[in-house]
Amino acid sequence: MKQLPIGISTFEKIRSDNYVYVDKTQHIVRLATTGGRYYFLSRPRRFGKSLLIDTIKQAFLGRKDLFSGLYLENNWDWSKQYPVIHFDFGSGVVQSRQELNSKIEQFLDEYYSKYGIENIYNDVSGRFSYLIRRVAEKIGQVVVLIDEYDKPILDNITDKTAAIAIREGLKNLYSVIKSHDSHIKFALLTGVSKFSKVSLFSGLNILEDLSLKSDYADICGYTQSELEREFAEHLKDGGVDKSALKLWYNGYNFAGKEAQKVYNPFDILLFFSNDYQYRNYWFETATPTFLVRLIEQNHYFIPELDGLLIADNSLSNFDIEEIPLITLLFQTGYLTIKEVTTIGTQYAYILGYPNLEVKASLNGALAEIASSSLIKNRTLGKLSQIFNSANFADLKLMLSSHFASIPHDWYRNNDIANYEGFYASIVYSLVCALGYEVIAEDVTNHGKIDLTVKMEDKIIILEFKLSKYGSATEAIKQIKERNYAEKYLSEASEIYLLGISFDSDKRNIEDVQVEEV
Repeated sequence: MKQLPIGISTFEKIRSDNYVYVDKTQHIVRLATTGGRYYFLSRPRRFGKSLLIDTIKQAFLGRKDLFSGLYLENNWDWSKQYPVIHFDFGSGVVQSRQELNSKIEQFLDEYYSKYGIENIYNDVSGRFSYLIRRVAEKIGQVVVLIDEYDKPILDNITDKTAAIAIREGLKNLYSVIKSHDSHIKFALLTGVSKFSKVSLFSGLNILEDLSLKSDYADICGYTQSELEREFAEHLKDGGVDKSALKLWYNGYNFAGKEAQKVYNPFDILLFFSNDYQYRNYWFETATPTFLVRLIEQNHYFIPELDGLLIADNSLSNFDIEEIPLITLLFQTGYLTIKEVTTIGTQYAYILGYPNLEVKASLNGALAEIASSSLIKNRTLGKLSQIFNSANFADLKLMLSSHFASIPHDWYRNNDIANYEGFYASIVYSLVCALGYEVIAEDVTNHGKIDLTVKMEDKIIILEFKLSKYGSATEAIKQIKERNYAEKYLSEASEIYLLGISFDSDKRNIEDVQVEEV
């Protein structure tokens, strides 16, 4: 059985040391032979962008030996080799424009030494421009590869002054590429975020954005067919339930077809190496504290994160001075494309959580809003016991205790008490964090159910009310009058109707009522 390339993004090491490699080289051939030369690709973290960059690097360097048995081997002109200038901003953290310039200078020094170029310029853009020109004159057209182009900005996204200064420093570097058309054979920039063209890319508007092109939807990540082909032995060895694996980790869609939906490689590799345990491997590498804070500050109705409609151009409408929450959630991988649609005549997308890992983990983080990890975990433990036993007698006490744990100072510093969706959002996040299939605004032919929880042996239908508009008893009555349970009669032997009312003055649960169908 081949080794798992955990944390390895060096193509040569993967190919030389018998690691699993999922062949993506057909995409590289298409990029290099379809007439384009300048590209940009945005993908969430740990999606294989660095490995893609290094694979492209080895192809242009002419390392045919590394591509034996791969698509590229017999579909590439190996008679030509190109010098490659490769900048990788993925390692380390820069906190100022000065530190950024120092890092760039280190890259440039390495290539000046490698190609024996005299140093006649002092500024970054001048040195980069001269490097491209002299290498092209000495050897031939240059390939420019820049990995994690935006990481220096994202590392400072909460410090606007530092982030803007760093952005201007990167713009100074990247704008050089446009002025060297005759010297550059191919260029690719990869990163997590797509900044608007009027900021970071104002001097580099020649880039073709591959991020949402269906032809390249699976350029990073593992499709279902790739997973079953390349990891067949691992799947068999662990007796893996493929449908469960798909529910947990598949579902990332970058405007491709169903077959192009992908798994995050990091999840899959860690799943196999950790005795086939379903855990939140990707999410745990970087809890999205900044995103949670944005959701909190915007008083966002959390259930609406699943099923959002957004215009095509809004997915790249991102900049330091304006950070749209939904755009950031998509670009960082917490939301993905569920369906391609239109708004009028314009392309649009319906977004949602990609899979169970992300939905449960993100909502677990959101459940700590105005609370703490200790209180959240205690609440989740009790909620799990209540739902599994279907003994709802303690539900009101448990929820009341959780809401009571929210400090009064937190309410005074926010107008959240007037935000009606807050109470339902907290309950929604708690239930999602348990990992059950949760459907918000579940559509029936009689109306919309506020929340449906689908468990292995039972279904729970929830309806929320603010006490000034209706009681928990009236919530149950609404469920029954509209026959919400009818939709699930054939799916589960146990169906429970749960009505919850909130008192916005007391900032807590008013009442909980439950009936079994």
